[in-house]
Amino acid sequence: MSATIIQANATPFTPVAVDPVTLDIIENALRNARIEMDATLVRTAMSPGIREQGDAFPLIADHRGRMVVGQFGSYIGPFLDGYDGTVEDGDMIFLSDPYSVGGAISHCNDWLVLLPVFKDGRLIAYTSMFGHQSDIGGKVPGSMPIDATSIFQEGVRIPPVKIWKQGVYNEDLLKLVMHQVRTPDWCKADLNALIASCRVSARRVVEMAERFGDDVFVAATDLLLERNHRAMQHLINTAVSEEKVSFEDYVCDDGLGYGPYKIKCTMWRENGKVVLDFDGTDPQSEASINFLLNENMMKMFFGIYMIMVFDPQILFNDGYYPLIDVRIPEGSLLKPRFPAALSGRTHALGRLFDILGGLLGQKTPEFLNAAGFSSSPHLFYAGTDRNGQWFQLFQIGFGGIPGRPMGDGPDGHSLWPGFTNVPNEFLERYFPLRIERYETVVDSGGAGLHRGGNGINMVYRFLEDGVIAIHDDRWFVPPWGVNGGEPGTRARKVLVKNDGSQLVLPNKVEDYKVRAGEQLHFITWGGGGWGDPLQRDSALLAKELQQGLVSVQGARRYGVVLVDGQVDAAATEALRDAMRAERGALGTFNFGPDIETLRARCLEETGLPAPRQPVWSGRAGAARAV
Repeated sequence: MSATIIQANATPFTPVAVDPVTLDIIENALRNARIEMDATLVRTAMSPGIREQGDAFPLIADHRGRMVVGQFGSYIGPFLDGYDGTVEDGDMIFLSDPYSVGGAISHCNDWLVLLPVFKDGRLIAYTSMFGHQSDIGGKVPGSMPIDATSIFQEGVRIPPVKIWKQGVYNEDLLKLVMHQVRTPDWCKADLNALIASCRVSARRVVEMAERFGDDVFVAATDLLLERNHRAMQHLINTAVSEEKVSFEDYVCDDGLGYGPYKIKCTMWRENGKVVLDFDGTDPQSEASINFLLNENMMKMFFGIYMIMVFDPQILFNDGYYPLIDVRIPEGSLLKPRFPAALSGRTHALGRLFDILGGLLGQKTPEFLNAAGFSSSPHLFYAGTDRNGQWFQLFQIGFGGIPGRPMGDGPDGHSLWPGFTNVPNEFLERYFPLRIERYETVVDSGGAGLHRGGNGINMVYRFLEDGVIAIHDDRWFVPPWGVNGGEPGTRARKVLVKNDGSQLVLPNKVEDYKVRAGEQLHFITWGGGGWGDPLQRDSALLAKELQQGLVSVQGARRYGVVLVDGQVDAAATEALRDAMRAERGALGTFNFGPDIETLRARCLEETGLPAPRQPVWSGRAGAARAV
């Protein structure tokens, strides 16, 4: 079963030579068209998740569906392989169901628009954009129930359908979908923004083909993909060994009291290709932390990590996909069987970047990153205000980015490079809350020659009764350090009641009632440290003390003694000598305590009971008997 492409003009494109100047012009024109897609989206979307935070991902692909420019990698190939309809001039595809496209999108909140670009009767390219909808119906506001046990509880599922068919708009389809959601105005505006973004870039593609000729444009996209293939082949031969290396990390819990869940990957080079084998990953969860990981998406994760670490000048596209072989066992956390819930997949998604760092750096420790990409913290707040108006907030928070070979990890920064914070002024203007503090968490970044980024403490004062949900991770298993660096601190959520009492909330909680006046401390994790902390510049620590990034006591983790804000050189030298003598040899990885020790200390250190070890029955899914 695969899509049928209908073209009025069946003449094949003619291979032609493209001179370097023309290739450079087309490459930069495509980059600019992709930027224009983002600009169009920002100016026309309504939900804060898309408009303010940029939770949307554009791409422009060649006529075969391979991404030439974009951010998230191409899902068009898996879509075309699984779609049993036609694709013709004037069509636009709309979908959101991950199972219908093999995980090309990973949960139903992501609404995807795909526009085939035709010129003179021939398919010349594709443009596409998907974005996270703040609500798609389902059992809870925000439509991401962490306690869901089936995808049927997560809101409307849209299979691949034509929202435009041969130039005719399917208005009845839109009415049907919008009838299922709590925020139809936002959803309709965001969908129209996705459509407008695709149409803008489609016009730019046609303009390029008109300027240079169809054959030149197609040949240029082929060359850009081939250039990426050659560059990545060199990186793979340089950075990936034929000897197998393995790495594993954990999603802390599933929101139902079970965890941690192991994700394991083994990597090696074979016949010029990279093999990424996830054998040993835990079976799927009964809860929604499963991640239906499409193999092409994992190839994208691997490629963008390689490019950003080893050669950021390479144009990121799909040209290198044939160089990577991804193997994911069926029924695992990363390849759950239908109808497993998927809405909480963000934790496993973030953990994959930490795992890639652990894999790629084992043979070249100088290129290692510590842990800290880790997750994508979500806060939901919804209810009816005193005027009878429904309000609903979905916001993504940020933790500490890991310490890196080239310097400290940023404090409270996004996992994705295109994401930004929602301005506090926006939140206070459109939602019944106040942001009373927004600050870095002192000493939360792991100590190292290059410090891990500090986490963030964002303090919300709720002005109306409502319900909240929290989706976060790294509260049980801390972000690890590398090359002598120490782990970062763990995430924590504290609700201050109106009587002054404090309640530690789970980092995954759903539909929790809050009262007007209560205060939530939304504290995220710190990134792991990189390198020997005792080699960090002591004068820099004195400066960071003034900036509120480290404390006097925290500076002692680096062997630095600060007195009245100044470095005590003699005491620092003596302390560092004593610490070197006591600690012994430094390891490549510092994971902190093992899992069983973390369990034993969990209540004391976090204020929360330790998650129970999952036990799997003969079928996929976590058993309840533990």
